[in-house]
Amino acid sequence: MKIALGLTFAFLLVELAGGIVTQSLALISDAAHMLTDVAALAIALVAIRVGRRAVDARRTFGYARFEILAAAFNALLLFGAAVFIVYEAYRRLKQPPDLEPAGMLAIAIIGLLVNVAAMKVLASGRDESLNVKGAYLEVWSDMLGSLGVILGAVIIKVTGYDWVDSVVAVLIGLWVLPRTWSLLRSSVNILLEGVPEDVDLEAVRDTLLAVPGVRSIHDLHIWALTSGKVSLTVHVVNDETVGAEKSILPEIRRQLAGRFGITHVTVQCEHEPCHQSDEDTAEHFRTAEQVFRTDAGWRPKIRPATDAPPEAPRRRR
Repeated sequence: MKIALGLTFAFLLVELAGGIVTQSLALISDAAHMLTDVAALAIALVAIRVGRRAVDARRTFGYARFEILAAAFNALLLFGAAVFIVYEAYRRLKQPPDLEPAGMLAIAIIGLLVNVAAMKVLASGRDESLNVKGAYLEVWSDMLGSLGVILGAVIIKVTGYDWVDSVVAVLIGLWVLPRTWSLLRSSVNILLEGVPEDVDLEAVRDTLLAVPGVRSIHDLHIWALTSGKVSLTVHVVNDETVGAEKSILPEIRRQLAGRFGITHVTVQCEHEPCHQSDEDTAEHFRTAEQVFRTDAGWRPKIRPATDAPPEAPRRRR
């Protein structure tokens, strides 16, 4: 990622200067995406460094989720760049500037080579981290942007249609949006502690119910702390004749690790369903005081409603 950051930042300066000199919105559009690449890679590096910090008394899960915050921020940067390019293209369609297609073509070819090199560097980690995947997608989109600028420069050189530059810039922005939305959706799903996209909740439920000795399950939760770090908690109602520690728990862990790759598992075994078995979210998150009062049959003493104010306490002599 450091190599990709160095390559991308160096070419960002070249492409921005070239876009200003040649008056090419397509080059400026590609430079804007390059700027988001530089920010994405820099944030990704910081996120990786912060995410490796050890757990402490305040953050028992550590700082791994900082990576997801960085990925969401990168997606928002891409959305902002796309909006800016579309607006600038609309403005330029009314007053197309004089372009220099030869300069556009030369700079775009250099940009294509830089993007290909950066993609090869990032390719190995794109499937292991949403953060790296976000940076990879941005560099990949810039590669397509460079191809678009090359095509636009050739068309302008042959036909003289300067408005092609604005059209190419808009197409670059629109091409990136679906992949940006996918990255943002994945990041938000993790932040909301939703079920990971590659985990089938019903399949996990059926697997747990198929374990010998399991009568029923409830309060099943599956979420991801960050990319590739899936956690699971569940309450299991087990048969009293089957040992939970020696038979049920080892089999549950083996099935979850083997079939779904889930190794961070917390299982509570019960002989009777607890009060969370109704799968009511409000019931899951009752306070300890509310649980104690309800379970013990405690009821508050309610004074009969009257219009008269309560009697003042007598003063002791």
